[in-house]
Amino acid sequence: MRKLLLAFVLLIAIPIGVSAAAYWSGDRSMNWQTADRSSAGLLPKASDHPDAIVRVFAARTVRWRGIFAVHSWIVVKEANAPRYMRYDYTAWGEPISVDRFQADGRWFGAVPETVAAVDGAEAGKLIPKIRAAIASYPHREYGDYSAWPGPNSNTFVKAVLDSVPELASNLPPTAIGKDYPYDGRWFGLTASQTGLFASLGGYLGLTVGWIEGIELNFFGAVLGLDVRRPALKLPGIGRLGLPIA
Repeated sequence: MRKLLLAFVLLIAIPIGVSAAAYWSGDRSMNWQTADRSSAGLLPKASDHPDAIVRVFAARTVRWRGIFAVHSWIVVKEANAPRYMRYDYTAWGEPISVDRFQADGRWFGAVPETVAAVDGAEAGKLIPKIRAAIASYPHREYGDYSAWPGPNSNTFVKAVLDSVPELASNLPPTAIGKDYPYDGRWFGLTASQTGLFASLGGYLGLTVGWIEGIELNFFGAVLGLDVRRPALKLPGIGRLGLPIA
C-alpha cells in the first residue's frame, strides 16, 4: 500500500516539477503586461472564409499559474459572417466577455492549442446550441469566478461542451476547473455522453468515458489515460501522445 501511495505521489509531483522547470528556464515566465497577444495564425481571415467555424482553444495561463493550468475559450463564426466572436470567462470585468481578445490570439505570450474544431454546415448547426449554453451559464455574476477549484474559464468551456455533445471533445488535463460541478451534479454522464463522472466539489473526482478517457482528479491535478487517441495525461505537463484534436 505504501508503494502504491508513493508511486501515486510521484506521478503527481514529478510532472509538475518538470513543468515548473520549463516555466522558470524558458520564456513562459515573461512579463504578462508586455506579453504578446497577437494572432497565432490558427484561423483563416473571416472575410475570406465563407463557411461557419467553431473552435475551442486552450493556452497556458498567466504567470506562475501556467505551471499547472491552461485558460480555454470558445470561438464561433456563422456562414458568411465578416468576423469571429470569441467568448472568455475571466476574473476581471464582466465574467463572460465577448471579443475582448483576438479570436486566435496568444494568451499573454502562450500559443493556443486547438481543443475542438468543426467547420461548414455542421458548425452552423452547433452555433445556436453554443450560444444558448453560454446564455444559460449559471455563474455569470461579478464575484462568481474562482481560480481554484472553480468556476473558472475551464469550468465555463466545460459547461458548453456538456451542452453540445456533438463537439465530441474534452479539455486537456491541465484545464484545472473543468471538473468543478457548475450545475451541482456530483455524478452523471460525461460531456460526450460516452461515460460517467463523479466529483467531490472539484477537489477529487473520477471520469471514465470513450471521449474523455480515464481521468483521476486529485485537487485539480489530473492523471489519466486516453485510449481513443492514445496519450498519457499528466498534471502540469498535459498530454503525452497524440494531440487532443
